[in-house]
This record gives sequence, structure tokens and C-alpha cells, in this order.
Amino acid sequence: MSSAAPNRILVTGARGQLAGAIIERYTGKAEVFAYSRQELDIANLKAVLDRARADRPDVIINCAAFNQVDRAEDEPARALTVNAFGARVLARAAQDIGAALVHYSTDFVFDGNTSRPYTEEDAPNPQSVYAQSKLLGEWFALEAPRAFVLRVESLFGGANAKSSIDRIAAAIVNGEEASVFADRTVSPSFVVDVADCTRALIERGSPGLYHCVGTGYATWYEVGQEIARLLGKGAEARLRAVPVASVVLRAPRPKFAALANDKVSRIAPMPTWQDALRRHLA
Repeated sequence: MSSAAPNRILVTGARGQLAGAIIERYTGKAEVFAYSRQELDIANLKAVLDRARADRPDVIINCAAFNQVDRAEDEPARALTVNAFGARVLARAAQDIGAALVHYSTDFVFDGNTSRPYTEEDAPNPQSVYAQSKLLGEWFALEAPRAFVLRVESLFGGANAKSSIDRIAAAIVNGEEASVFADRTVSPSFVVDVADCTRALIERGSPGLYHCVGTGYATWYEVGQEIARLLGKGAEARLRAVPVASVVLRAPRPKFAALANDKVSRIAPMPTWQDALRRHLA
């Protein structure tokens, strides 16, 4: 299915790193209406409908999320309000004005008890409140007549980036020790590549569920080694490999969380995570 490039887009969660990349990609190519969490509560149906009817976007791109994984265990109502019911409100707004909806989800919907990258056909098995709220959000988002749900993971890059990758890089540059998981496997996602992929899907893709991550996968320790190599600090980097079990976490993390991106790459080929890291660190 092919669609025209949108003329008007509405972006929620506008102060986040992914939203920043989306806004940058569309500035000058479409009229962008961007709202922070403080400016638009996505769980407020009246406020969202009023905003959508006033702006009349062709596409609503939802970058708003409650992504404090451990805190969600103690604040389940808040996680559900933003991650699940907010997605439901946006799906209703998209239906009301005839807009497409883009919604982002997470690798955490899987339990991590595997040894191969998950595909879109694999059955989710969320193990935390955060993960459950994100899976509900996927289901609600897909109720929109033209919905794209993109699972991303280990996001890095963008303005005000505070990702695990940026934390590791800063420690290496400053000669500090960085503790990294030796037994948690991920497919890192560069926000610039996710933004490009989002645009390609809107313009050339069919609605549905996609894994929008960097190509390939690695343990966090291997990611740390690659960061050190790219920074020219391979020999002196102080990386301490630790098992997930050694860290007290309120919410469990999926240990093997790599996602296969074959489906999305037929529309928007995703660069390797190593290439993405190189561009980010440059």
C-alpha cells in the first residue's frame, strides 16, 4: 500500500529524544504540530479530540510514554493511563479525523526466554507492569483504522540523550568504570534511523506491527566494547561485565531481547547497530 507524504503531522511527547528526531525529519516537509506532555495530556479524550479537530493532521505520531520501568511497579495506574489508555484515546482521535496513527512500543513485551531474535509473529509474554501497559497500548493503537505500531528498543541519540549508550560512552571518555550487562542481549535503535523508518512506513508501508530496530544484536558488554573501539579507547576502557541477576531491579528485564527487523527492512532497510553507533559517536 502506498500513500502520499503527509502535509500535516501531530507529535505527542514532543520533548523526548525520539520526538525530537521525528520533528527534525519533518520540519520543512510538512506542517508540524508538536505538544509536550504538559501541553497535551494524551489520556484526556476531550483535550485530544479538540486538538486533533483544530490541527487536522494527516498523521498522529505518539512519542509520549511512561517509560520508567521500575517506577511503574509502584505506579501501575500512571503507567496504564499513559501507555495504554493514552494510546486508546489517540486511536479514537485518529478515527474521528481520518488520520493515520503511529505508536511506539518495546521489546519488553517479550519474556526474553529465547536464543533468537523475536519476530512480529512471536507471542508476547510481558513480565512487568511497564511491559503489560505497553502491550495493552499496542492493542489499543491497532484499533485505529490506519495504525502503525513500531517496537523499538535501547534507543539512543537525539537531543538531551540520557540513554545507556550515552552513559557508557561518557564513562569511557572520562576514564571511569562502566558496569554493563554481560547476559542481556539487545538490538540498539538509533532515533535518527527510527525517524527515517517511521517516515518511510507512513509514505510507503501498510498499516500493522513492525520491529523498527538496528540490524543485528549484541550483549550490552559487546556494545560497550564497540563504543570503546569507536572512541579509540579500546585498550583503556574500564568495562565491568556484570550479570543481570547481580543487580537489584524492581521490574524484571527480558535477557534475550533482540528483535528481528526483516519485515520493516523490506520497506525501509535498517542500518546495523554498529553503523548507527559510529554515526552517533561521530
